[in-house]
Amino acid sequence: MALLLREADVEQLVTMKMSLEAVEQAFRLQGEGRVDNAPRRRSRIGDGLLHVMSASLPTLGIAGLKCYTTVGGKAQFLVHLYGTDGDLAAVIEANRLGQMRTGAASGVATKFMALPEASKVGIIGTGWQAQAQLLAACAVRPIQNIAAFGRNEERREKFCKEMSEILQIEVRPAATAEEAVRDMEVVITATDSAEPVLLGEWLAKGAHVNAIGSNHLMRQEIDVETVRRSACVVVDSAEQAPLEAGDLARAAEADALYWEDVQELGRVVVGEFPGREDEGEITLFESLGIALEDVALAGRVYQAALKAGLGTQLLV
Repeated sequence: MALLLREADVEQLVTMKMSLEAVEQAFRLQGEGRVDNAPRRRSRIGDGLLHVMSASLPTLGIAGLKCYTTVGGKAQFLVHLYGTDGDLAAVIEANRLGQMRTGAASGVATKFMALPEASKVGIIGTGWQAQAQLLAACAVRPIQNIAAFGRNEERREKFCKEMSEILQIEVRPAATAEEAVRDMEVVITATDSAEPVLLGEWLAKGAHVNAIGSNHLMRQEIDVETVRRSACVVVDSAEQAPLEAGDLARAAEADALYWEDVQELGRVVVGEFPGREDEGEITLFESLGIALEDVALAGRVYQAALKAGLGTQLLV
């Protein structure tokens, strides 16, 4: 029998520590060539889209797929987790899981690419994904200074207040995107913008950028200058990036980037490619969100659910 885990179950089980450990392990296996990840595929469904992506981690004994719909401004996520025997192990509602694995992917990139003593973070975007981005950054670096900008002033103020309480670090609202990221050592963009919200001219020497929102060719969070100034451009999937990374596609069109120079995070984690070679470099992680991350974290959540006796048994 398979286990059904609802959002409430996942909320009880998942932590940023668990997410970081699972996602880093997944990228280490990626760097060792011991995983298989299939890029996202999208199909029209009414006025929206059905998205499907899959991955397997044979050494961990798991495989799975994530499927979700985006219709009418709403998204619903599910992960189907399988064992190596081919049997369905779990069906997991994955809104929270997806939020945490996205934050964790940026956290792993920050761990291996940002300045070791980076303490200042600027974030553009104050929505759902921004929460986990700050949780992850604070888990891997000694963060003391955080500024956040979002276009909606009321939501920006609310976000800063809530995250200050959660992190026990002051998160101050910035009046502009530039104010949020000037002189910051870790810069995060967490929006669904079709036009750049981050300009490369704002970046300080030594800054590390996590750009997480541009997973469609029609989106662009960072300008071409940001990519041009980046000594190191890393993605979670080199196969998926040309299909989805609007930020990088615009840079490639402007001859500011060559796809063959883009590296996968797995190679950085295992030490085959340096995430940073000196303190003055600007580094960039372009996060697309891949199934490898979902399946790795789903496996951890599933095991935790078995130990905690959570979930509902399904007859399949």
